[in-house]
Amino acid sequence: MGEDYKVTDQEPEPGAYQAAEPVRSAPSVTLETAETLGDAFKAARRASGRSLAELSSTTKVPVRYLEALEDGRRADLPSRPFALGHARSYAQALGLDETAVAERLRREYDLPNQKLQAPVGLAFDDNRRKSPVWAVTGVVLVLAVVGWNVLQRVNLIDAAQSADLSSIPESWRVGSTFGEIELEAPRPAPPDQTTPVLYVTPGLEEVLAPALAGAQAAAAAPDMGGPVGAAFNPRGAVYGTAAGNSGVILQARRASTIVVRAADGVVHFARQLAAGEAYRAPQTGGLVVDVSDPTAFDLFLNGERAGRLEQPQTSLSQLNARAEALGRQAAAEAEARNREAQRAAEARLREAEAAAAARVNQAQATPDASVEIAPTSTAAVEAAAQ
Repeated sequence: MGEDYKVTDQEPEPGAYQAAEPVRSAPSVTLETAETLGDAFKAARRASGRSLAELSSTTKVPVRYLEALEDGRRADLPSRPFALGHARSYAQALGLDETAVAERLRREYDLPNQKLQAPVGLAFDDNRRKSPVWAVTGVVLVLAVVGWNVLQRVNLIDAAQSADLSSIPESWRVGSTFGEIELEAPRPAPPDQTTPVLYVTPGLEEVLAPALAGAQAAAAAPDMGGPVGAAFNPRGAVYGTAAGNSGVILQARRASTIVVRAADGVVHFARQLAAGEAYRAPQTGGLVVDVSDPTAFDLFLNGERAGRLEQPQTSLSQLNARAEALGRQAAAEAEARNREAQRAAEARLREAEAAAAARVNQAQATPDASVEIAPTSTAAVEAAAQ
């Protein structure tokens, strides 16, 4: 690995061994004497006794770039800033002068040390030359428009004109006296205004009594915002969980705030919903929905309207349980209706079969009518089966 061993001239003690001390040899080629920068890098690396992999781990420079620096392969090096940075890191790891390495890299690889300059070109020069002209032209136009508007406003102002009443009557002057003024006796106050009694056609109250009672009952009942059982109609964005994952939906009738919190106070959803927007509640347990106005939200369970929220804070677990119970109830009712319809269809089929059998027996008893009755019996059986 390029290491020499030397033995000291001291005599070893009796019974002891003399250990050789490893000494790293100095590089045979230095940065000043090397023909190329790559030779200097390679000689310094061999003198250090380290491999390219070790130096790559130390400098964080890929091995391929270290090899390109040693072999002088400019095409394999990255762009100028990165090539200089890799060379400086490699020189620092090998104990070489970073500044000298950077200067020699620029000289050998034709990387002049030039400052960055602004791009030049025909379009850039023309814009820079014409930009003051355009600025002056814009200022002149703005001043012209403002001056024209001021002039128009001044011309629209009417000039001061003399009053139509050129002279003041003598009786209006200060110090003038009027004749004696006589006051009449006070007049009585006008009678209080009253609302006339509403005229009702005789017999009309009896005819309209049922309708009036129904209207009064409807007015006394709370406004549910629509019939119970109406299908959910999204009229805006629907937030919350995805469709099909929950049967609980809260739809805003007007702009109102909704906040969904967990038992530990963590907020899962908070937003001011506009009219028509909705929130689909998840199946997560322990969540509580907190609304600013319960009457501003319609509650939909399994896609059907179930009224409004009853209180500002409601447990979503309770609403999900109601939705599941309604779902089971609806499934049970549908199954019962299917069984009832199936039993009715079977009963009608049995009646049709019995009627057809009776007609067949009657046809057999009377051979003359068998030809006409048999097709009619078959059609009746088919109609009953359908």
